[in-house]
Amino acid sequence: MTFFICALSLVCNLSTMPKRRKFLRTLSTLAVLAPWATKIRANNNTALSLDSWKGLTKEELVKDERFWHQIKQAYTVSPSIINLNNGGVSPQPRVVQEAVERYNRMSNEIPSYYMWRVLDKGREGIRDKLAEIAACSPEEIAIHRNASEALETVIFGLRLKANDEVVMTHYDYPNMENAWKQRAHRDNVVIKYAEIDPVNGTAENLEKAFLDQFTARTKVVHITHIINWNGCVLPVASIAKKARERGIEVVVDGAHSFAHLNFAIPDLNCDYFGTSLHKWLCAPFGSGMLYIRKEKIKNLYPLFAASDPESDDIRKFENIGTRSNAIEQAIGQAIDFHLMIGSELKEERLRYLKDYWLERLRRIQKVKTHSPANIDLSCAIAMFSIEGVESLKLSSWLLNDNQVHTIGIQKGSLDGIRVTPNVYTLTSDLDRFIKAVKKYAE
Repeated sequence: MTFFICALSLVCNLSTMPKRRKFLRTLSTLAVLAPWATKIRANNNTALSLDSWKGLTKEELVKDERFWHQIKQAYTVSPSIINLNNGGVSPQPRVVQEAVERYNRMSNEIPSYYMWRVLDKGREGIRDKLAEIAACSPEEIAIHRNASEALETVIFGLRLKANDEVVMTHYDYPNMENAWKQRAHRDNVVIKYAEIDPVNGTAENLEKAFLDQFTARTKVVHITHIINWNGCVLPVASIAKKARERGIEVVVDGAHSFAHLNFAIPDLNCDYFGTSLHKWLCAPFGSGMLYIRKEKIKNLYPLFAASDPESDDIRKFENIGTRSNAIEQAIGQAIDFHLMIGSELKEERLRYLKDYWLERLRRIQKVKTHSPANIDLSCAIAMFSIEGVESLKLSSWLLNDNQVHTIGIQKGSLDGIRVTPNVYTLTSDLDRFIKAVKKYAE
């Protein structure tokens, strides 16, 4: 194991140290790496000097492949298949995997003791750490298993009646659209769709599409922060501000934005925010989070019954019965790993990777892109297609003939290949993908 991996393991287990957060922020600048050692060894046993990273600007570090190669070594990703579908679910760093196994072994010694008397009490520490990233109060954070559970808690808990209107789009995640359809079926809630262009839309006309659907009967607007199909970032804060001025409650699907974009949840002006932590935070599979603005907690019914359904305690949304405490507690190691890199540096690296492959594919004849060009409306996720080629067929060819894993998407006006790299992705991995696409197109 390289020195760098050992260092990551050390950093990600500092949860009991009182100055952990300050230490992690400092570490993300790499300024404190030098005192640990003057050299590290990569897999090929070539000595690499840490002095080369000391004093680098963020812009320089974003492009330093040697540094990101060390980040890659902290993962256990396949050395033969290039994974460019991190939008579905991301792998966990080794330290997170080991934490899950450690907590699970502990639980199996005396399940009812370690699970309910020891590990269950650790939830409050995880809540605090999540609130730090979200920049909100811990009393506004509930720990769930995924974005669907978090958002459906809101969708089925809101006090709506017949003919109340909900505004959303045709590009929202299917689970969320189906949840709203079930409320329409059960309670005669009316669903209205904002007709947006997720490729060529501007912030102004994306916002206008929502505002045009608001009426006196509109009670809720459901906004997907990042459209998972092609990476379009909706102007949530401005839409939400206008909605709340009209007394409309704002639900934000942040499955792809949390720990991907650098933002504070309260700055989105939303009332509710749900996300999956096993995507961009690289937390254990089956971990998620729900944010509820404090004053909204009391009137939202929990999805699973609580002793007091009208309590203003965020914990009433965590009564899911027996759960995997190992998965829940290992979220802490994922947070520490994220903080070690730093939210700002991580976002910049993800954008850099997207721009790297997308700009090169644009030079290939017959290749079309299906994601916004505006930097404020784009992120790490992007989509492309080759004229005259079925997206599902191309995705299969990339995997079977080139060992590059992507996903074919057919949703509304979108038809193409979605590409989602992550922090362990190197430009050399993208070069292999680009070469394959060029070969197919030609």
